[in-house]
Amino acid sequence: MPTTNSSQQPPDPHRWRILGVTLVVGFMALLDVTIVNVAIPSMQTGLDTDTATIQWVVSGYALAFGLTLVAGGRLGDVHGRRALMMIGLVGFMVGSAASGLAFDARLVIAARALQGLSAGLLTPQSSGLIQQLFRGKERGIAFGYFGTTVGIASAIGPILGGALIALFGQENGWRYIFGINVPIGLVALVFVWRMVPGPTGAATTKGERHIDVVGAVLLGAAVFSLLLPVVESERGPNPSLWLLLAVPVFVLTFLWWERRQKAQALAPLLDVSLLRGTRGFSAGVLIGTVYFTGFTGVLLVLSIFLQSGLHYTALQTGLMLTPFALGTAVMSPIAGRLVSRLHRKTTVGAIAVMMSGLLLVTLLLPDTAAEFRWPMLAVPLLLAGLGGGAVVSPNQTLALMSVPPEMGGAAGAVVQTGQRIGSALGAALLVTAYEIASGRTSDPVMALKVTLGCSLAILLVALGAAIRDAVQEG
Repeated sequence: MPTTNSSQQPPDPHRWRILGVTLVVGFMALLDVTIVNVAIPSMQTGLDTDTATIQWVVSGYALAFGLTLVAGGRLGDVHGRRALMMIGLVGFMVGSAASGLAFDARLVIAARALQGLSAGLLTPQSSGLIQQLFRGKERGIAFGYFGTTVGIASAIGPILGGALIALFGQENGWRYIFGINVPIGLVALVFVWRMVPGPTGAATTKGERHIDVVGAVLLGAAVFSLLLPVVESERGPNPSLWLLLAVPVFVLTFLWWERRQKAQALAPLLDVSLLRGTRGFSAGVLIGTVYFTGFTGVLLVLSIFLQSGLHYTALQTGLMLTPFALGTAVMSPIAGRLVSRLHRKTTVGAIAVMMSGLLLVTLLLPDTAAEFRWPMLAVPLLLAGLGGGAVVSPNQTLALMSVPPEMGGAAGAVVQTGQRIGSALGAALLVTAYEIASGRTSDPVMALKVTLGCSLAILLVALGAAIRDAVQEG
């Protein structure tokens, strides 16, 4: 399959404006994730249902999101980013509006699934556009700005969610959390139509335009078989655990099918040679997956600890978690400029700094909840955020650095799929650890310490993978 030598093409003079549009879209999708975390108690009250059902509002979104990421990235590679972004935006807005208007928990879960499927089509286009429009040092800077957007959305989300619940009440405040996506999405839709480029024309032959439906189904089945037992595990042992046995079968069949597609001169969903022959790609996928497993659940557990354990309001909880997001927003653009010079050393140092912040939280926590004071979280979370801001964007830059632009969407989606799987695993593992520890002790502080210990153990694996890749990098 011929490749396009992007280094011989002049850069798009509007690339920074196009990046601005993608950042608005990414902000909306990320805001929806962070804003929902503080709304779970409000949704449980408003819909008069149990915690396990409400948890599916979060988990169903993550499951649907993971199912369509790689297929969405590949569709963008072939049919252009603009078309997929507009389809994804419309679906996301419809799902948001339906979530806010629903009066039954099952309808909210279905609407959130539509949001997740749409986000899976939408999100890979951002990394694909950065891969397509930027080269060299500029690409790292562009990913750094995307990381800044992550930090800002993470900072504003919990505060905005808490403010809306405080303003509109515990019973109906959560509805406005979903409704806010509609006006943002409408503005983004106009700018996507006007500014984001259509098909590049790189796929000229029938084989290059081919959409690997069988590969998409096989990969989707593998992701589903992994994520469903994970999200269901929060209810305790369940029959879906048997699906884990099917994961290696689906993965091996997918790899065989992708090699067969390439042998027949048909464009695969994912060129599996990227996993072995592309410098930094497989390491980036591994590091991203393990890192998200270790870190994502921490913020969710802290939200549960502050609201359920210490009885803080949603707004107070959002404000107390803000230092982490601020640290991320500050460090992401700096890391984007450093990664072209320090390469994998950036990730190694960043993970070490983040672990130091979480360790400091553990050491500063008192023995009982009655002795807890907010500064015990503020400074350590700021330190952890500074580290976290230098992990995701540089890792994405390094993972995609040598990937051909015509596979940029699909390859970027693989990195993000790993992150989504890690997020789901981490949330299930750390929330379960917190609940088990809470059941064995009468004080939530000790349960939080146990959970942070689990997180640090997982992050140590990510640090080891980053150090190994840095050594191989030389």
